[in-house]
Amino acid sequence: MVDVKVDCSGKNCPVPLIEMRKAIRKASKGDVVEITGDHPASKREIPMAVEALGQELVEVREAGPKWTIRIRKVKE
Repeated sequence: MVDVKVDCSGKNCPVPLIEMRKAIRKASKGDVVEITGDHPASKREIPMAVEALGQELVEVREAGPKWTIRIRKVKE
């Protein structure tokens, strides 16, 4: 189940990373945040940022140029 969805399709760095951080801040502990986009560098940077923020990376999926990253907020 996804609690917060953010579509960053067509947006380049650092927009997807900034939007991910905003979504994590707004989410409640235990919520799953789903980020979708198509910028290749963001697909690598977001998981690194999730780790640095101490959150849980649930899943990274690719379908052609589009990717989906799911994150669970585990700490405030």
